Amino acid sequence: MTNPKETSTQEPQPRRLACSRCGTEFGCDLSGTCWCAEETARLPMPIKGEDCLCRECLRKAAAEASRNQDGVQA
Repeated sequence: MTNPKETSTQEPQPRRLACSRCGTEFGCDLSGTCWCAEETARLPMPIKGEDCLCRECLRKAAAEASRNQDGVQA
């Protein structure tokens, strides 16, 4: 039999996600310390129907958004 105190002190496992754009699997730490919190690339909230993006797709999307924004200002 397991000791309830032992199981309650275990760290929560990262939830497994699949990137909305490429399908790559990655983890998101439920304690609030996800890799994306440290990422310098920032985007607005995901577009309708999208969820989290993997690091590579997030960076690509941020670069594309930056190029589009620069094109509008020029």
